[in-house]
Amino acid sequence: MKNNQELQTDVQNAIKWEPLLNAAEIGVTAQDGVVSLSGVVDSYAKKMEAENAAKRVIGVKALVEKIEVKFPSSWLKTNDEIAKEILTALNANWSVPKDKVTVKVEDGWVTLEGELPWNYQREAAKNAVNYLIGVKGVTNNIKVKSESHDLIEQKDVEEAIGRSWSVDDSDIEVSVSGTTVTLKGMVTSWYQKEEAGRIAWNTPGIWHVKNELVVDYYYALVD
Repeated sequence: MKNNQELQTDVQNAIKWEPLLNAAEIGVTAQDGVVSLSGVVDSYAKKMEAENAAKRVIGVKALVEKIEVKFPSSWLKTNDEIAKEILTALNANWSVPKDKVTVKVEDGWVTLEGELPWNYQREAAKNAVNYLIGVKGVTNNIKVKSESHDLIEQKDVEEAIGRSWSVDDSDIEVSVSGTTVTLKGMVTSWYQKEEAGRIAWNTPGIWHVKNELVVDYYYALVD
């Protein structure tokens, strides 16, 4: 079992191991599995990379992210310039249906809205924005409204999660209410939690996923 210092060191090393972040000044603290990240980076992509690197570390139960994005003066763009580049990026992405996503930019912060039939399209829209210069943050308000009218079967979701080699589904409880799937129970890593959620989102007819899985690495050691 890791103590706070060991977890802090592991997260620091995971962040430094990423090529995009090896020169970034990111502060890390750890307390009972809760990791806090702080500092300043020069792109939103680096902020996301630091967050993802921390999530992959065994022992991280929750993440508090306080990283600020500040650009060099030569990188500054107007909101209109950022919006135009985002629309170009969305139109160039084959995973995002044309003219289904609206964009709002305020002081470099991007808000995406609209309705799409699949969650992977929703994620693709956000990913198309992450690496653009001038973007300080992204709020993804795109709603998923499936075009399928088939009833969602709880058994189908359970079997889909169970087929994944990377997710231990022995303590995952799946429930279905209308177009909403809820996941409860315990997993041993943040990756497993997100992967179970991703698989649930692939269910035809899904509109919402409530991922209430608890991450507890030590649970597996004791169990």
